[in-house]
Amino acid sequence: MGIMGFLRERMGKILAFFIGFALLAFIAGEVIKSGGSFLKDDRNLLGEVGGEKVAYDEYNKKFEQNSAQFKQQSGQNNLTPQITAYVQETTWNQTVSQMILKKEVEKLGLVVGDDEVNSMVNGNNPDPQIVQAFGDPQTGKVDVNRFNTFKTNLQASKADDPLRQQWKDFIENLANNKLNQKYVALVTNGLYVNSLDAKDNYQAKNKLANFKYVALDYASVPDNKVTITDADYQSYYDDHKGEFKAPQELRTFDYVSFNASPSKADSAAIKQQAEKLATEFKASTNDSLFVQINSETKVPLAYLHKGRLDPKLDSVMFNAPNGFMYGPYLTGGSYKIAKLVDSHTEPDSVKARHIVIDDKTIGLDKAMAKADSLKKLIEGGKSFADLANMFSIDKNSAVKGGDLGTFARGAMSSIPVFEDAVFSGKKGDLKIVPSQFGVHLIQIEDQKGSSKVVKVALVDVPLKASSATQTAIYSKAQGFLGNLTKENFDGEAKKEGLKTKTATDVNGVAASLPGIESARDIVKWAFGAEKGDFSDKVYITGNQYIIAHLTQIKPKGQLSLDAVKKQIEPFVKNKVKGKLLADKLQAALNGSTSIDQVAQKSGSKVTPLQNIVFANPVIPGSSAEYKVVGAVFGSQPNKLSKPVEGQQGVFVFSVDSFINPAPFTNAVREKEQLSQALLQRSEPQIFDALKDKANVKDYRAKFL
Repeated sequence: MGIMGFLRERMGKILAFFIGFALLAFIAGEVIKSGGSFLKDDRNLLGEVGGEKVAYDEYNKKFEQNSAQFKQQSGQNNLTPQITAYVQETTWNQTVSQMILKKEVEKLGLVVGDDEVNSMVNGNNPDPQIVQAFGDPQTGKVDVNRFNTFKTNLQASKADDPLRQQWKDFIENLANNKLNQKYVALVTNGLYVNSLDAKDNYQAKNKLANFKYVALDYASVPDNKVTITDADYQSYYDDHKGEFKAPQELRTFDYVSFNASPSKADSAAIKQQAEKLATEFKASTNDSLFVQINSETKVPLAYLHKGRLDPKLDSVMFNAPNGFMYGPYLTGGSYKIAKLVDSHTEPDSVKARHIVIDDKTIGLDKAMAKADSLKKLIEGGKSFADLANMFSIDKNSAVKGGDLGTFARGAMSSIPVFEDAVFSGKKGDLKIVPSQFGVHLIQIEDQKGSSKVVKVALVDVPLKASSATQTAIYSKAQGFLGNLTKENFDGEAKKEGLKTKTATDVNGVAASLPGIESARDIVKWAFGAEKGDFSDKVYITGNQYIIAHLTQIKPKGQLSLDAVKKQIEPFVKNKVKGKLLADKLQAALNGSTSIDQVAQKSGSKVTPLQNIVFANPVIPGSSAEYKVVGAVFGSQPNKLSKPVEGQQGVFVFSVDSFINPAPFTNAVREKEQLSQALLQRSEPQIFDALKDKANVKDYRAKFL
């Protein structure tokens, strides 16, 4: 009874507690699911520009657009890790630049009005991008008829036609570029080159110096004869402190790789598999289907000219009968089997035009019927170009009357049925073929040349490590990982006979590293780890099973002496060697009256130089020697210089003569040249300065 009474008395409080707890759990769950502001912002925060946040989803939208544009321009369907990294970096720089520029132009009140945009598009002096898009190569001006046809098609297009968005983006880009030009013009109009600048530049390029020198190279002093002190490091660091600013965080890690390449047994088993496939391939009556089912690389069957095949096939297929089999043969990490499907003679190039009917909207049957109706109209005398303008969904060719120009076999390899149609027909033919892009009504306008082509079906079987091999190597790597502590990475690697490699100064968005093609997962780990950590798991990339050890973190901004000590060691050594060599040359200078005596006393030789200019301070056979050449032009003839510590060694010189140029008379031309060079450097430097001021924070390492 006591317990029941207690429960009755306390039940209200107990229920209130559990209901409150349940509500809290529910609210927390909803916040997590919906991405409440305090979590969502962190998850979506790619960076900051002057305190303004860069959202990952907005950036990613731009990245996808840039990737699609790159694919279209390059003809690549898939981007390599290196190209992906390039597009990511370009998109990031675009995003940051646009955000910085927006802030600056808003502060200054700069705008590009509707009338200005209209003038750039339709005015007497259109923007160069309009000329590029709609220009006549013969005149270098806008093709008015072509441009008007495009605008008519644009107005007639549906509201959801992608062409409308593409045009909107294009115009927006024109306006942004104009804003950019206005801002840069405001800054660069303040740049000025005066007559004294022009005269100095003229002298630097045209005044000649003839001199002789004696040099003692730093390499002449063995490294083991030099002792570097902490004071030497500190002195060099203090003198060059401005060079040690990292624009972004960098990390360095050591790593070992366990190679899971196929064993001899794996290779024998895969070859046997390929031999079995070869027997089945020979008996196949549908070669295209066989390739699609059995080949690792699904390459469509296409006719190819001599020189376009693998060299091993090129030498046999053009003289073989249809049905000829070759292989299995090992090449490029795969066993390959080739079958000659067909061969014939065809034109080297074709000139054609087409009208593309949209089969996605009206269906294939109706699209084929519509194409047939257009074909009859053309055969009856209707203009192909006019019909292309009216009906083709390929707007790029439609504005040119459907013209595709002249192209060789392979230019349309992404549409094999199209290519086969134009190269198998004859001049004047009208052909209808469906493809993944719609139904094409094609007119063959001309054909040139004649040569043999072959259609070869290829089946490849990759030479991969078996699961047993992979498991054995993975277990070995896992065992190595299990024995690691923060201090014993190098020792364990030596014990296992593994070569330790180093990835130095890796940035947070690196996609590949020397020897590691796909390195994103490892880099993301490195940017989430602490110095001294080893990787949390075995990372697999291709045949490599990788374990890494983070050895250094260089934060963004001014780097400490410890962070750059290894990097500057060779220069500090040269500095210490320079003092020894300078003392040696100074001793040789004492009592000497000629450069020949200095050479004799120092055990060196005299090297004469003629016609050296200040603007190009290169000593032939050596390198750029700024200090030496600068000192030469600040010296008096026939006097021995003091020792000068240069890039490659320590120098003593004696000027024979200076040859002054013709009198400086054309200041205008010199000023123009200097101004042009100044303008070319100014734009990137303006944005670099704005970027530094904007305090850009980059969190991409955790996303990309």
